[in-house]
Amino acid sequence: MSTKRLKKALVVDMTHGGLTIAREFSKLPSFEVLAWDIYHTLNDVSKDNLRENGVEMVDEGFLRENTIKSNESEGNRIIVVAPIHCSSECPVDMTHHEAVAFLMKESIELPFIEVTGVKGKTSVVHMLKEIFRELNPLILSSLGVEVTSDGESKLLKKDISITPASIIEARELAYNYPVGIFIAETSLGGTGLADVGVLTNIAEDYPIAKGKRSASQAKAQIFKSRMVACDYDSCCEFYPDFEEKTNTFGLEDETSVIKPKILNVKASKISYGLEETHFTVEVENLKTASGAVMEDTFEVSTFAPAPHHVQNTLAAICASLTLGASKDIIKKGLKNFTGLKGRTSITRKPGVRIIEEINPGINLTSIKKAIGILEDLSGRVVIFGGKYGVTCEEIDEKLVSIILNELNDDIELILTGELGMGLRESIRRDFHYTSEPGEAVDYALDKGLQNILLIYRSNFPDLNRR
Repeated sequence: MSTKRLKKALVVDMTHGGLTIAREFSKLPSFEVLAWDIYHTLNDVSKDNLRENGVEMVDEGFLRENTIKSNESEGNRIIVVAPIHCSSECPVDMTHHEAVAFLMKESIELPFIEVTGVKGKTSVVHMLKEIFRELNPLILSSLGVEVTSDGESKLLKKDISITPASIIEARELAYNYPVGIFIAETSLGGTGLADVGVLTNIAEDYPIAKGKRSASQAKAQIFKSRMVACDYDSCCEFYPDFEEKTNTFGLEDETSVIKPKILNVKASKISYGLEETHFTVEVENLKTASGAVMEDTFEVSTFAPAPHHVQNTLAAICASLTLGASKDIIKKGLKNFTGLKGRTSITRKPGVRIIEEINPGINLTSIKKAIGILEDLSGRVVIFGGKYGVTCEEIDEKLVSIILNELNDDIELILTGELGMGLRESIRRDFHYTSEPGEAVDYALDKGLQNILLIYRSNFPDLNRR
């Protein structure tokens, strides 16, 4: 797609990063910029700011009357810039991911790793942060924008989205810091700017754009990266045509049918522990960014109490090796990774272990995996709850209730929050309800339960303010 003859850019959706993208387009002298606030979320201050930057606000009526007609004439062509999940009927010339690549192609002068997927993105980003800590990484994740300098991390902004436009904002925030590598979590695909793109998994291929597209289709954008580290099963099922630039990682299932691709990074001899898990990394025919091919075996120890945590670790290892990191740097970084507040982490009190799985994107897969951590423990309790409306995709309460009803009888159940309230009528076993998660933990402690699993659907900063 050529943009040289384009004179106008219509940026759709100010809610999911379009505000930033419209402002960036307005800095280009060759573009007249239009903005459509499709969800009507902009306040008057933001609208005035756009107008001050030469951006014209339009509505759906303008789109019907002008865009298609204008596209018929190259001399007056309008390029429509919209998110990959946009359900508008207008033809889209450039996704927000592609727009960020267009706007930032001269500005990302650092080694760049971009991480997408259905589950595990934030954890993988923060493992990579530990691995590349000595390079003073700039980190963009759902936990915020941070930089590391002289071994110390500094939060530049929290409560930021992981829409592709946040890449622009994160780079601007870190402009005056001596950053040596940029590691970003991006929703629904990649921009194509990355030296290594990471696809953690397609744990659930949920619908987007009102069912017109799927998550796997959107996340295929990550293959615009120079090289890709991709979950083995996802690569075989959804992305069989990118083998030349892709390294795969995964847990080898000895009972499965042999699949047609090489598993480049896998784990063997896994010894699980709640505090630290040890396993052997086997590397076969891995292609590096420098053009070398790698074969190796080495041992790692890190926080990975369940198979899906090992899978996340393999994603970080595969990406690091692809970019050219040494196994010693990888081993050191993973040794320093001890879990992530806001995802899976463990808090200890005298005689008690509290396992927290706090995540706005908690879904059926993550619930099942979290409960699996309790398998060999005694004095067990599951605290389940959270909020509605923290992500675009709501949780299937009927299927959640089935999972909770099937808990072993010796596992106590406490429901909490809005989500717990909504589940009460469908639970067919004994349970206790409290409105606040802190009260639920106190109740479990008062009952003398030693292993408390808190599964809570929320943004961690919101829960942390309780």
